[in-house]
Amino acid sequence: MSATSATSATEGTADTPLRILAHLDPPPALRARLDRHLDGLDVRWCAEDDEARLAALLPDTEVLWHVLRPVTAADLERAPRLRLIQKLGSGVNTIDLDQARKRSVAVANMPGANAQAVTEATLALMLAAMRRVIPLDADTRAGRGWPLETAQAEHLGELGGRTVGLIGFGQVARRLAPVLTALGARVLRHDRSGGAAVEGDPGDTPWRPLETLLAESDVVSLHLPLTEHTEGLLDARRIGLMKPGALLVNTARGGLVDESALTAALRDGRLGAAGLDVFAQEPVAPDNPLLALPNVVVAPHLAWLTAETLERCVAIAADNARRLASGAEVAHRVE
Repeated sequence: MSATSATSATEGTADTPLRILAHLDPPPALRARLDRHLDGLDVRWCAEDDEARLAALLPDTEVLWHVLRPVTAADLERAPRLRLIQKLGSGVNTIDLDQARKRSVAVANMPGANAQAVTEATLALMLAAMRRVIPLDADTRAGRGWPLETAQAEHLGELGGRTVGLIGFGQVARRLAPVLTALGARVLRHDRSGGAAVEGDPGDTPWRPLETLLAESDVVSLHLPLTEHTEGLLDARRIGLMKPGALLVNTARGGLVDESALTAALRDGRLGAAGLDVFAQEPVAPDNPLLALPNVVVAPHLAWLTAETLERCVAIAADNARRLASGAEVAHRVE
């Protein structure tokens, strides 16, 4: 049965596959690439902003492939047959886990599936902020930039010789550390290990208490999930501990940072720059003051998004759907 074939109103079996709602809408060429992993599955695609189609599909949905648009209690109410919410990524803070638990809906993620993409995007934000890529691009297009202003050098920096502090040391940070080291940076980490060796750390990255890491680092990069324990981790006090002129990069979750305190520190020059892929409220409001600052590089929460990552995610999600249909335990279940 093809990926778009119809199913009966009964639960998925060998003859009636689980009905899957994929909450994304890839273009035709990419969808053809993804279809290679969907043999025997019944997948309905739905753009994240198509609320009418979502409402029409939820009542019959048994597996929801979730990206970013929050899965709310109201959504779960409209999906009485739902058995599994499969996050296409790692962070599950956009899913109402309490309601999923009450309704006996399993929740699974896929840690590491997007690690390569996020690693590369994090490095790109670091370099874009340090080399002022966005304003220099704008100046060049406008015919400015010549003759050379040597004063620009005060605002342009290199990663080589600087200290980069990684807060959180999961798969992204562990991939990033040796790349930064190869570029000549000194890399520190802060995580829950308390300084114990971390499996998969190729360079035995030195551990620091959080406040010490903030004070030592020229660049601070966040790699933590958003939980009740990490929300607002970088508040005004901790931002005040960072080195004057330091750079903050966040490709994790916007709620880790007090945006008002960050805006103030960037505006008055206390911090040198920021590279942000995530915001406390998403989509980010056009009047968010961070967007008006010339020393901030921003992206719309797509550090994870590449064709390669999406194909990996769909392959893992398809395997988990088959596990569920066969009665096997789903992989990476978080609830």
